[in-house]
Amino acid sequence: MSTAVQRIKASQLTELATATWSNALLIGNEVVMSGMTGHPATRTAALAGAPLDAYAQTLVVLNKARSLVEAAGGHVGNIYRLTIYLTAIADKDEVGRARRDFFHGFAAYPTSTLVEVSALVFPELRVEIEASARLDVDLRTAQES
Repeated sequence: MSTAVQRIKASQLTELATATWSNALLIGNEVVMSGMTGHPATRTAALAGAPLDAYAQTLVVLNKARSLVEAAGGHVGNIYRLTIYLTAIADKDEVGRARRDFFHGFAAYPTSTLVEVSALVFPELRVEIEASARLDVDLRTAQES
């Protein structure tokens, strides 16, 4: 018996008709998301002469993840895992601040890996995040052991 798979789309996120990936899949209770960036907000800001910093880009991406989880029937507390790619490891403190602000009040933060990469798909991008969520967990009320 195979597990049902559903492609998740959120109205706040653009998915190109020519894309060879899915932004998110719901596999059983698991929401698996592709790496996401602050594009197109970062492109718009860069063209206006005020590029988004790592803090702002992180919040844009985390809100995209929230939108996808909500489109799958969940909530922000279901996000349990983040893999964060930075073009400059010096931005780690700003990313950490954005995470603290975004997940404020949670009993536990999502698990995380943070790595530096040489580049992302567009030069103004500083942050890319892959997120995972489970609809049957809630980090807002996690227990310590």
